[in-house]
Amino acid sequence: MKTALLLLAVAGAALFSVASADVSNAQKQHDVNFLLWKVNEHLRDETHKGYAKTFDPEADTSHYSDNGEAVHRLMKELKDHRLLEQKHWFSLFNDRHREEALMLFDVFMHCKDWVTGIKLAAYFRERMNEGEFVYALYATIIHAPLAEHVVLPPLYEVTPHLFTNTEVIQEAYAAKMRQTPSKIKSSFTGTARNKEQRVAYFGEDIGMNTHHVFWHLEFPFWWRDSYSHKLDRKGENFFWVHHQLTCRFDAERISNYLDPVEELQWDKPIHDGFAPHTSYKYGGAFPSRPDDVDFEDVDGVARVRDMIITDSRIRDAIAHGYIIKEDGSHIDIMNDRGIDVLGDVIESSLYSPNSQYYGALHNTAHIMLGRQADPHGKYNLPPGVMEHFETATRDPGFFRLHKYMDNIFREHKDSLPSYTFDELDFKGVSVTNVAIDGTLETYFEDFEYSLINAVDDTESIEDVDIDTYVPRLDHKEFSYNIEINNEKDPDTLATIRIFAWPHEDNNGVDFSFDDGRWNAIELDRFWVKLSAGKNNIVCKSTDSAVTVHDVPSFKTLMEKTEAALSGGGDLDLHDFESATGLPNRFLLPKGNHNGMKFDLFVCVTDGAADAAIADLHSKDEFLHYGANGVYPDKRPHGYPFDRHVEDERLFDQVTNFHHIQVKVFNHGEHIHHH
Repeated sequence: MKTALLLLAVAGAALFSVASADVSNAQKQHDVNFLLWKVNEHLRDETHKGYAKTFDPEADTSHYSDNGEAVHRLMKELKDHRLLEQKHWFSLFNDRHREEALMLFDVFMHCKDWVTGIKLAAYFRERMNEGEFVYALYATIIHAPLAEHVVLPPLYEVTPHLFTNTEVIQEAYAAKMRQTPSKIKSSFTGTARNKEQRVAYFGEDIGMNTHHVFWHLEFPFWWRDSYSHKLDRKGENFFWVHHQLTCRFDAERISNYLDPVEELQWDKPIHDGFAPHTSYKYGGAFPSRPDDVDFEDVDGVARVRDMIITDSRIRDAIAHGYIIKEDGSHIDIMNDRGIDVLGDVIESSLYSPNSQYYGALHNTAHIMLGRQADPHGKYNLPPGVMEHFETATRDPGFFRLHKYMDNIFREHKDSLPSYTFDELDFKGVSVTNVAIDGTLETYFEDFEYSLINAVDDTESIEDVDIDTYVPRLDHKEFSYNIEINNEKDPDTLATIRIFAWPHEDNNGVDFSFDDGRWNAIELDRFWVKLSAGKNNIVCKSTDSAVTVHDVPSFKTLMEKTEAALSGGGDLDLHDFESATGLPNRFLLPKGNHNGMKFDLFVCVTDGAADAAIADLHSKDEFLHYGANGVYPDKRPHGYPFDRHVEDERLFDQVTNFHHIQVKVFNHGEHIHHH
């Protein structure tokens, strides 16, 4: 089974570092389930309740790898009543909220065994802000070797408010009051009068939103290597995941007869307003933004002028081909690794070599855009959707902001020399044919999830099932059928890279090869051993390495876990351990009735030269954790289409690439389950 290779993370050292062989996976899963179930209420598990009442986190510091330093720090804040209260909104972009959540994360990270970790979690869940607690716990489970086989319940069922429209949440409360089981229809924000509503199914998809949150949890901008290890190619991954979202969004737009997105500019009005129709569980509605507002300075965050200065310093570095470090020395970025440094600089993460000078363009821009409804804090509004990874992609402004950053990255990539024939050629290997088995066709299908955790309740009243269903994009299954002729040795290791991009724009004008390739959507990347002579390789769309499965519902997770616990059976949730990757149902852009034309390229490159680690092929096909934290493919993300193409004839001349034109259809099919 392939896990999402593209965004892989690496498990780390200190955390829960003593093996807890005595705690089964089913028990671990049970603990995490019950820590997150009804996270705004008191604990429901009897053992956890006991821990929360009687455990003293500071009593025995031998359970911590830092002698209790982190736990003393957090306990002091708690005792001094300095922590954010419960029943209050949480935002990662609020410096103090983030600091508190990370204090808890730090405590978890220094915990030597599972049971102590759970005691701590139960203790702080009853005492800390719910949003901070959820964030710290999710980050821990993702980065903890001890929690390697724990599946995190879907965020849209843990904190449904951030994924569900206000009208639906209100109906859920009414159903709870009446104690009637209900299935409530969700629809996308906006009306037919707003063209942006045609693509709301993308930005508001709960799986897409979860992917976005998980990616930022795997590669957080606040990460320090002292937590456990270095995150390989973090800056480049930041570029790539947002670049792919940008390309995908443009493909969705063309599918729906809209032009590709225009970039935001600091000195021009923000053309598209946004009315989120979502609310915080505590803190009121998410603020709206009318059309055509000018960017205003945001008190305590940044002035528009600062953003323009930061922008020009970054573009200056690209033009010079080097980044200036804090000590004044230079980092050359005119190479494959330049994008990694630039990603750290633009985000900026703590990996930035000089945030003093280059600022934090991406993070500050999110806050700037999020606060345009109340830039001077006059109305005491809560943070905007842009200030939460769960909700950011709902705002059409998100994609315009990322198009702006994507263009800065393109400026850098276009400054590098084009690939030569010899750099692209894999001598002796030719792709003789590529065909698609099945049709490339998308449709919408109702997807149901539970709102039980959205509503308040008491232990004395039984739960009733309250669900909502929402149409989600999906595609019919298909396979790539690839024929490769290998004149090299038998057992030649090859990397297969599959990309596609829209053939023409919204007006039916063909994209140039150079513009097309920049918009390439990665569909798969995997390794094979080629035997001598003819090879026929069939790979299924369901196995794509860039995607992950939809996680089972919270209820299903709980049922499977309890069954394994009581029956002593094994809990097999291996398929869902990584949630970092687009949902598999989102592999193809929507396409349209006439069939939207795409250029599809299959590129077969030298596996031995590409490999960053030994013995690639034998390792469970794909590696979620990498080997000692190294990303398995050492080519730049997007290779061979990541650099400017001077002469597209090269791509016809190399025999190891093959191009076909395909069409993606959507016939308006919508599968209802109600």
